[in-house]
Amino acid sequence: MTTSPTGGNLRRTENLRGVILMAMAFLSLSVCDMLAKLATSEFPPLQIAWTRQLALLTGVLIALSFRGPILLKTKNPGMQVARGALAVTSAVCFIFGVKYVPLADAVAVTFVAPFVVTAVSGLLLGEKVGPRRWTAVIFGFIGVLIILRPGFGTVHPAALLLVLAATAFAMRQVLSRRLAGVDKTGTTVAYTALVSVFLLSLPLAFVWQTPVKGEHILWLAGMTLAAAMGEMFLITALEIGEAAVLAPVQYSLIIWSTLWGWLVFGDLPDMWTGVGAAVIVATGLYIFQRERTVQRKKPRPEDINTSSM
Repeated sequence: MTTSPTGGNLRRTENLRGVILMAMAFLSLSVCDMLAKLATSEFPPLQIAWTRQLALLTGVLIALSFRGPILLKTKNPGMQVARGALAVTSAVCFIFGVKYVPLADAVAVTFVAPFVVTAVSGLLLGEKVGPRRWTAVIFGFIGVLIILRPGFGTVHPAALLLVLAATAFAMRQVLSRRLAGVDKTGTTVAYTALVSVFLLSLPLAFVWQTPVKGEHILWLAGMTLAAAMGEMFLITALEIGEAAVLAPVQYSLIIWSTLWGWLVFGDLPDMWTGVGAAVIVATGLYIFQRERTVQRKKPRPEDINTSSM
C-alpha cells in the first residue's frame, strides 16, 4: 500500500508548519534563558526557577478547570513525581550554571542531553543501540570536553552544573518514554508542573527577594511569558509534526544564545567552544538521522493490516 500524493503533501505541509512552530519555540526559550541569566544578578536561582515554572503551572490550572481531576489520573504516580523532581534539578542547575558561564557556552553544554538519552536507553531500557550510535555518543561527549577543557581553568567550574542539568533533562526524557504508552501527555505535563512548583516552593521563603525595580519585574514577567510561549509552540509543533523531523531544530538555540550573549552580555564564544559545539551538533544530527531511518524501516499499522490484500 502506497501513500497517496495528497497524503504525502499534507504530511510535508504539517512538518513544515511544525518546523516553523518549533523554531518559534526555541526562539522564545532562548529569550527565557537570556532573561534568566539577567535575573541571576539580582535574584537567587531558586526564585528564578520557581518563577519560570509558574508559566507551566498556569497552563495546567487552566486545563484542570476545564477537564477536572481526571487530568491527574495516573498509573505511575511515583514515576510522575520523579519526573517533576528531575525538572527541578535541571532548571535549578541550569540557572546556577548560567549565572557564571557565558550563555552560548551554557547552551552548547546542555546539548549533551540527546547523547545521555541514547546511552541510558541502551543500558537501562534495553533499546538497541548499534555501534554507529555509540560512536556518535562518544564523539558527543568529546565535544563537551572540548568546550569545558577540564584542567585548563578556562571555563568556570559551574559548567559542571550545566552537565548535571543536561543529564537530569535527559533522564526526564527517558521517563517520558516510559510514561508515553501508559499516561496521557496532559497528565505528565500536569504532574511535572505541580511537583516542580511544590518542591521549589518549600525553600522559597528562605531565599525570596521581592522585586522592587520596574526592570526587575519586567525581567521576571518576560521570562515567565517567554517560557509559556515556548511551551505552547513546542507542544503544538510536536502535535502536528514528526519528532524526528523537528528534533534538529533545537540546535537553533546555539544561534540565538550566541546573539543574546553578544548583544546583552558582551560575550562571544571562543574558537574551542565553536569547535566543541560543531562536534556536538554534527553528532547530534547524526543520531537524529539514525532515529528517523529506524522509524522509517518500521512497518506502519496500515501496511500490516493490509498486507494480505
